[in-house]
Amino acid sequence: MHYRRILMKLSGGAIAGDAAWGFAPIALNHIADEILGLHQAGVQVGVMVGGGNIFRGELGETWGIERAEADNIGMMATVINSLLLRGVLQARGHAEVRVMTAIPINTVAEPFIRLRAVRHLENQVIVVLAAGTGNPYVTTDYPAVQRALELRADALLAAKNGIDGIYTSDPRYDANTRRYRTVAYDTVIRNDLRALDQSAVLLARDHHLPIHVFDFDAPGAMLQICQGAHVGTRIGEEDALE
Repeated sequence: MHYRRILMKLSGGAIAGDAAWGFAPIALNHIADEILGLHQAGVQVGVMVGGGNIFRGELGETWGIERAEADNIGMMATVINSLLLRGVLQARGHAEVRVMTAIPINTVAEPFIRLRAVRHLENQVIVVLAAGTGNPYVTTDYPAVQRALELRADALLAAKNGIDGIYTSDPRYDANTRRYRTVAYDTVIRNDLRALDQSAVLLARDHHLPIHVFDFDAPGAMLQICQGAHVGTRIGEEDALE
């Protein structure tokens, strides 16, 4: 196995499926099956969950909610998604699953303690991470990279909806665009390729953490990546086009 421990970044939109909001049973079942497939293959799996299917920043702006408060609401949305994902994973498999949250909610989830999370992973427990780092003014991109580093993950797998990698330009408007097989951190930042927040890419670059951007709708994509196959785009040290 090329990667033995990974952190998966899952957007709230993936949980909503084709809808703009809410929860899609088909999407949740697909998410659970992909994660359980990795677990059964012996990969240690952490998951960072977003909350965009419940609450997004533009809603806060519409109602005049200040950014810090809106981000707190968004973090609570990630807790709901994490608990839901834990329930689906346990219903569809026999893996042990723990939710760890940066905001203390001791009656429903464990507090995030780095070494405890590492021990869970070593014991083949799936760890679902909620509430980012517990601080406002950041999306889940930066906390995903930070937690991947804290948990000593081999790579961050950034699951996208309907996007199969990073392109030289927007494929919706440029018929001549080409997909990167691998792309350097500095290229992502310099060309503002918008794969993740630039602060997250900078943190990954400084610690040489590979990031794989791929279409999560493709069955088995994560397992193929962990086995060393080229799926989607790998953000790393050099550029290479398809």
